[in-house]
Amino acid sequence: MSNSENITEERILQALRTVIDPDLHKDVVSLGMIKNISISGNDVAFRFELTTPACPLKDHLRNAAETALRREIPEIGSIDIQMGSRVGTHVNDAKESLIPGVKNTIAVASGKGGVGKSTVAVNLAVALALDGAKVGLLDADIYGPSIPLMMGVTGQPRVIEENGTKKLVPITSHGVKVISIGFLVPPDAAMIWRGPMASGAVKQFLSDVEWGELDYLVFDLPPGTGDIQLTLVQTIPLTGAVMVTTPQDISLADAVKGIKMFEKVDVPILGIIENMSYYVCSKCGHRDEIFSHGGGRKAAEQHGIPFLGEIPLYTKLRQGGDDGTPIVIAEPDSEYAKVFLQIARNMAAQISIRHHSQGSSPEIKISL
Repeated sequence: MSNSENITEERILQALRTVIDPDLHKDVVSLGMIKNISISGNDVAFRFELTTPACPLKDHLRNAAETALRREIPEIGSIDIQMGSRVGTHVNDAKESLIPGVKNTIAVASGKGGVGKSTVAVNLAVALALDGAKVGLLDADIYGPSIPLMMGVTGQPRVIEENGTKKLVPITSHGVKVISIGFLVPPDAAMIWRGPMASGAVKQFLSDVEWGELDYLVFDLPPGTGDIQLTLVQTIPLTGAVMVTTPQDISLADAVKGIKMFEKVDVPILGIIENMSYYVCSKCGHRDEIFSHGGGRKAAEQHGIPFLGEIPLYTKLRQGGDDGTPIVIAEPDSEYAKVFLQIARNMAAQISIRHHSQGSSPEIKISL
């Protein structure tokens, strides 16, 4: 019998059972990640399906799989691994009836204003899209909509009618479907609305918008713990929430209040992000921790919440918001863009972990 005849699907699977997903703590074969194995002589090909296109461990798992195969099957020839993904779905009847094509809903929140929450929401949404996910961004800050400016979007969404029902079609920018009250009112108009009116607008952005198929719908919430936050969580159960804070104590205290609010309404906290974490001088390289440093990580540890990452101060990050070009688009190879990409991947990993622990079955397939 030749060496090639000794290479079987069972031997391949047995070798790959030694590859453990560090987030889900199971081997990739048991997790159903290995698909479509083909053998030609000594050459092997298969599809490796991750739990999200934004998987932070994609390269690690690919390398681990090839290493395991060459270790366990020395006679193996070429190894062709096609990386793909299956995005897990937050299964909920209320969500399915309101936004049936949306797999996961993520609230980006802050306990207080001025912490850069909208900047974070925009860059996270675009980063997920750059990794291959289908992403929507809903500007839920009715009183101070900033997403149109930050995403470089002008004009109004078009209206379609299906079966006698009219719906808005989101405007796509930087690969993300976007909707905001800012599209529907003059830029200098003051939204002098009582809470129920603002909450009603958020409800309409869910029921009267044609979101289509999305892996992630990101909500940029207004700061605090008011009517809009409560309306959102009562209207549609969220996959999870991300809290944005700056390092100083007053911001952290408000962030903790936000965490407690979400916990009371049974919304999982996917993690904490520390914005304005430090500043590095572009001329001399000196690092200055203007607003202190490490408070976000410490708060995450104290409350048993994942710490998703820290974002430094950077002039072009602010300029990108003003110009409508997020930093992950404007400077994709910069360290600042890489920070957002990693945070987005960490967040996506937390969603995958939650789905796995709840036993939900992935549905969407995306080629990387």
